[in-house]
Amino acid sequence: MASEAAEKAFGAIGDAIAIIRAEVARPHCRSASDTDPLAAVADGCLDILAGCARAEAQIAALKAEAAAAYADSARSAAPLDMPAQAQEMAIAAEVGCVLAIGDRAAGMLLEQSHALATSLPGTLSALQAGTLSWQHAKVMVDETVTLDRAAAGALEAHFLGDDASTPARGCPAGEMPAFRFRRKARTWRERHHPDSIEKRHAKGVQDRCLEYTPEQDGMARVSAYLPADQAAAIWNRITAIARGLQGPHEERTLTQLRADVFATAALRSHNSSCPGHGISSGGAEAGAAGLANVPTPRAEILVTIPVFSLLGLTEEPAILDGSGPIPASMARDLVANGADSFYRVLVDPRDGAPLEIGRTSYRITKAMRNWLRMRDGKCPFPGCSNHSLDNEADHLLAWHHGGTTGITNLGQPCPRHHRLKHASGWRPTLATKNEPPGWVSPSGRKYKSEHQDWEPPHWPPSLAPEAGQWQSQRPYPPMPTAFGGTVDYLRIPPSAGEEFLRAYLDAR
Repeated sequence: MASEAAEKAFGAIGDAIAIIRAEVARPHCRSASDTDPLAAVADGCLDILAGCARAEAQIAALKAEAAAAYADSARSAAPLDMPAQAQEMAIAAEVGCVLAIGDRAAGMLLEQSHALATSLPGTLSALQAGTLSWQHAKVMVDETVTLDRAAAGALEAHFLGDDASTPARGCPAGEMPAFRFRRKARTWRERHHPDSIEKRHAKGVQDRCLEYTPEQDGMARVSAYLPADQAAAIWNRITAIARGLQGPHEERTLTQLRADVFATAALRSHNSSCPGHGISSGGAEAGAAGLANVPTPRAEILVTIPVFSLLGLTEEPAILDGSGPIPASMARDLVANGADSFYRVLVDPRDGAPLEIGRTSYRITKAMRNWLRMRDGKCPFPGCSNHSLDNEADHLLAWHHGGTTGITNLGQPCPRHHRLKHASGWRPTLATKNEPPGWVSPSGRKYKSEHQDWEPPHWPPSLAPEAGQWQSQRPYPPMPTAFGGTVDYLRIPPSAGEEFLRAYLDAR
């Protein structure tokens, strides 16, 4: 039985929830001094939602601590001759019964709770403070489960630590959806994993597979586990074909068209343009008929690779747009074999970010659109995952209101959030050359966008700048101002590596 103090505390929690529920149920009872009662009601409800999120995180931390402590005490109290596997089964069964969840879910909860209690103190502290949700904590556990303690601590410090040498920029981890945090955490993990990405990728290639999963309502799911370059090429090719089939008389959505194009390509025989497997007219047969008049497009893959990695002097991972870090060997192969959308980009040697491109006319150039894709990676609206290929370059401050056509006044919202900007009170904040715009809601709350985690490129040991030339390279000296503005580079004698890089670029 819980102690009397614990029982009283849970009773107080129940009483506090009842008070807050009453506040929600009587939103019209506001202060007479409110100039806008409806706005005050909305603001109060948003505050309660924010408080609920904090309380849920704190309860989740309490649950994890209690589960870990129970497991430790149960193991200590178990008979000495009881097999370890039987102990774990008994512990999971007890937790599952108490929480009314299955044994498998209980086992996962116990594993996650143990990891938080023993290996991830920063994550547990953030959960206790209510700044990180349970879903975020699970992401941290998943992304560190195969890392040693030092590597796990480095990943945790990057996203949660106050004194990290290279902290994550932009939207804090707890303020972005957990599925977006998983993507950022996985990207950082791939870059900084103690084992070479080449070695891990070679093992992954051996595990490639195609899976079939029956679903409800006469449906099924087919999924492939493939190297990232192949998967990205397939996805972009199918998307391009599906877009070509769209038109005023096409009723199918882009998602449905992708499925039909995939089925058509997989089932088409050499002797027939139509698979003819009893698929309804709205399915692959319709897709096959439409494909006959659509020219086969070239799949578009954007690969950003450091030049020294491209030359084979370092093994720094490249970035595959929409996927994340890939082995340098894969990127070199894509470039050597003519990847359709490889763009050579000059980056700032201080932080690895592309340099700003400016223009004084309204028209946005292709180079600027490509730069936006690399700066933002996706729609900059908080929590949106819409891929950059689907998004629209947009002036943050409208051209007719005095806005300029420069990178700091451009965003690339997806069609949905582009409409939101023009049809509601949501408005973007200004951007910078390295950071996408944030957003301000109609209630006045400010939300940060995710930022790309640009990192200074790796230099080969034989070509690195001489010691002391950049004051040990990191952090770099502050850039001086000239003629009233900040310059991008401090003019210093070039190193051997810079001379080599300049000669290579000139030769291109």
